[in-house]
Amino acid sequence: MLERAFRENWGRVLASLVGFLGDIERAEDAAQEAFAIAAERWPRDGVPDSPTGWLITTARNRAIDRIRRERTLAAKTERLQHEFRSEPEEEAMDETATFPDERLELIFTCCHPSLALDAQVGLTLRAIGGLSTDEIARAFLVPFETMSKRLTRAKHKIRDAGIPFAVPPDHLLPERLDAVLAVVYLIFNEGWGGGRVDLSAEAIRLGRSLIELMPDEAEAHALLALMLINHARTAARFQGSELVLLDDQDRSLWEAHQIEEGRGLIERALALHGRGSFVIQAAIADLHLHEPRDWEEIALLYERLERITGSPIVTMNRAIAVAELEGPEAGLALLDRLELAEYRYYHSTRADLLRRLGRADDARAAYARALELTQPGPEQRFLEARLSDLSSTADQ
Repeated sequence: MLERAFRENWGRVLASLVGFLGDIERAEDAAQEAFAIAAERWPRDGVPDSPTGWLITTARNRAIDRIRRERTLAAKTERLQHEFRSEPEEEAMDETATFPDERLELIFTCCHPSLALDAQVGLTLRAIGGLSTDEIARAFLVPFETMSKRLTRAKHKIRDAGIPFAVPPDHLLPERLDAVLAVVYLIFNEGWGGGRVDLSAEAIRLGRSLIELMPDEAEAHALLALMLINHARTAARFQGSELVLLDDQDRSLWEAHQIEEGRGLIERALALHGRGSFVIQAAIADLHLHEPRDWEEIALLYERLERITGSPIVTMNRAIAVAELEGPEAGLALLDRLELAEYRYYHSTRADLLRRLGRADDARAAYARALELTQPGPEQRFLEARLSDLSSTADQ
């Protein structure tokens, strides 16, 4: 229960505390204390009627106690105590009315342009998604120590520069949009790839809030479309605890209304003259749902996306489409030019093409490397099965 409460409430609790304290680092400390107290009390006393309200109230109390002990912030303590007394009681807290805006405010705070883009994204993944520093480091393909230093520097910069906890005025929104969209999509992917459906659903809710805030931004519409089209396949992606590839999925389990909503959002994005990366990605995601698949169009869209982003991961995905059009050797030639040694999907993609070429020993080595980079779960079991199949074939 506590793990579920953490997953569902970390972003809400932290957003409320940052707004209350004006300091991300202090807010994180208070939130962690509140969850630690919950771990001790809830199994004994039972879960409160309002878990989120209880966690926020407890965290604020702990923060006030800590500020009082530090003494150097006596004036602030008095103000915080006054604000705390004016707050509604726990049972009266509305857990739906204020939190979404507060979380959006926290995202825009973390995505201030004075911070480096990777720090913006990493800090928001920590604050909203509750991801550990180790998880964020893996997402960025950097060592734990490197990411830890980046996050600490970013939190100190927000504090020392007095960056406000607020959605910026309208004329400043566009300069932060790219980072905010990237953050929301990474939160979605962490849920999508890691099996945390709560994170994917949270990202979709944030995407809807962004559209309400910025209704004329094509990329915001396209991002929500991309997430919905992918999320629609959630029930079909696993059979029991095993991963099911797209071609093998039971289409009757797909959420048709989410796919249709996503397609409508793509049309809206195009009507707004959208030509950005999320518009292209959403179009590719939609094309993957059609049978037969138009690999030529998919490859052309990946090529366009590659020109926009310069991302080797996009090139990797283009290589998959090229392999379908021209054969696995052509796809492998593209892959072998890339430097993605720490990216598990690079190795699993390369392994599949090597397997199709009959290069069993090389394929086994690539699958083994992918396994080393994959966390325990359905993806790991899928790779183990592929590796086992290769080994069985070699023994025959």
